[in-house]
Amino acid sequence: MPDLTGKKVAIIATDYFEEAELIEPRDALVEAGAEVTIWSKDTDPIQAVEGDIEPKQKVEVDGTFADLDVASVDALVVPGGTINADTIRTEEEAQSIVREVTEAGKPVAVICHGPWLLVSAGLVDGRRLTSYPSLADDVRNAGGDWVDEEVVVDGNLITSRKPDDLPAFIGALEKALAS
Repeated sequence: MPDLTGKKVAIIATDYFEEAELIEPRDALVEAGAEVTIWSKDTDPIQAVEGDIEPKQKVEVDGTFADLDVASVDALVVPGGTINADTIRTEEEAQSIVREVTEAGKPVAVICHGPWLLVSAGLVDGRRLTSYPSLADDVRNAGGDWVDEEVVVDGNLITSRKPDDLPAFIGALEKALAS
């Protein structure tokens, strides 16, 4: 495990995010020494789900999308969950956050249905990435090269398909943060 002491990672999500895709990266990064914060549309705790339909825990947030200072973070994580991903993609502030982090060349780690935010933010054209298979057409229609792989690293963009890919996803993010 790399030492990520001093690294700051922001996770952006809304209600009905896929629980494992937020909790497992958060916990692994904290264990490696990173400071991880969670941001959403408002300051209310956000609802986790498993498999899109089974309610799980609620997770406290550190602030709103509008309050997130992108310059203060070293990486961004976007979990999936169909409803979360479909909601967050329409949030102008979330689109701005992912654009700013991408333009700064910082790692952007997006899993499952999360790449919908990349599509809506105009960040997929010419990029190689993966996602939950049902997003393949969206990625291709936005000019991306969609591939069916456990984890894809294209420059600062790290993508994975589903919760089963979390070990590879987290490993790629830790590697990017450590370098």
